[in-house]
Amino acid sequence: MLTKIKYCFLILFLATVSAFAQTPRSKSTAQEIEILLYSKTVTYAQAARFVLEAANALAADSGEEAFNYAVQQNWLPKNTAVGDPARLDNISQLLLRSFNIKGGLMYSITKNPHYAYRELVYLKIIQDRTDPSMLVSGEQLLFYVNRILARED
Repeated sequence: MLTKIKYCFLILFLATVSAFAQTPRSKSTAQEIEILLYSKTVTYAQAARFVLEAANALAADSGEEAFNYAVQQNWLPKNTAVGDPARLDNISQLLLRSFNIKGGLMYSITKNPHYAYRELVYLKIIQDRTDPSMLVSGEQLLFYVNRILARED
């Protein structure tokens, strides 16, 4: 079962890399994906840059630019900093907002990161044992983005 999940993740990862490889900035994007893949914990800047570009919401030149855009749009909380380790509930909100995914009733009312997390669990984008306050690894971030992209197709 675990081998099957890893195999599916590898296929989705390669599909993402090939999709980004068609852009003029392919070399830097492929390097960024590789850096993300081996990161034990991603920062909000790394996550914002990758997620916003994957969602075609913003093609930022830097992680700081993407982070600032996400904060201005209220896709990330204002009390976070560029280099802070990314929490799963905040990344869930960034994913829902940047990919324009409609949430359930509680998320629609509150626009709260906790309910964004719960919505992604319900949609089976976030799987396994997780906690909204846990830190997100690069591999997890890539997995979540790939699940959303696969869901859209």
